[in-house]
Amino acid sequence: MTIAISISGLVKAFGRSRALDELDLSVDAGEVHGFLGPNGAGKSTTIRVLLGLLQADAGQARLLGGDPWHDAVDLHRRLAYVPGDVNLWPDLTGGESIDLLGALRGGLDPRRRDQLVDQFQLDSSRKTRTYSKGNRQKVAVVAAFARDAELYILDEPTSGLDPLMEAAFQQCVREVRERGATVLLSSHIFAEVEALCDRVSIIRRGRTVESGTLTELRHLTRTSVSVETTRPITGLAELLGVHDADIHDVTGDGGTTRATFEVDTGALDRVLRHLTRFEIRTLTSAPPSLEKLFMRHYGDEPAAAR
Repeated sequence: MTIAISISGLVKAFGRSRALDELDLSVDAGEVHGFLGPNGAGKSTTIRVLLGLLQADAGQARLLGGDPWHDAVDLHRRLAYVPGDVNLWPDLTGGESIDLLGALRGGLDPRRRDQLVDQFQLDSSRKTRTYSKGNRQKVAVVAAFARDAELYILDEPTSGLDPLMEAAFQQCVREVRERGATVLLSSHIFAEVEALCDRVSIIRRGRTVESGTLTELRHLTRTSVSVETTRPITGLAELLGVHDADIHDVTGDGGTTRATFEVDTGALDRVLRHLTRFEIRTLTSAPPSLEKLFMRHYGDEPAAAR
């Protein structure tokens, strides 16, 4: 199997509102795939369809070669799921909850379970009703990674975790990828997605608007450049592909000039050749980030993604 998740033309409506509007998504087996979009974009609805919790109105969804609606029981024994808001049994301890979640999914590795409990610094002897949101997330994360699943569906899995625990989570994702598992990661933490994901898909209003590797997508955004020259810079702002140029005299005597600007990737070589005419002293550039790509589509909407 080369495709772990295949979605084509998926439609799901709630009354007159379309949560999914002919959504397309393809996740290769063995990859970590980032799934991005703000509140209301359709990410959680997509995940519920993949888990067999919702039935699509139209289109097709395939999960590990099966139908997520008709084959839900069998498929759930092959996957692990971490939601962004974990609800647990209040009278069970954290350890009992982990074991129960593992049993529901076909069992877990006890040694691996204990390693993860230590790694995430979880007091598994306490009742879950005493847990903070972060500790409830730890229970779900430990239960998911304590078994060798073929597919991990992670919907805002690090919500409520501190940076140290987030680093532990990232290590878990890298380990399952190394053994060939597939990960669908829905996250609003751009650094996390950039650190882990082989490919990303960005959705807006129930449709996929961009999909590809970070390298493939970065050509769609601009590089930020800061440069200092010994001679006054002229003609930069007028160059095709240069945006938001800010040029000023550092010394006040017409000597050293500093400029900051953004440049389209395709114009970068031409712009750099132009700058060499003014005797470059220092130059730094920052590659386009996933956050900038995301805001290219959502600059007029909230950037928090769920």
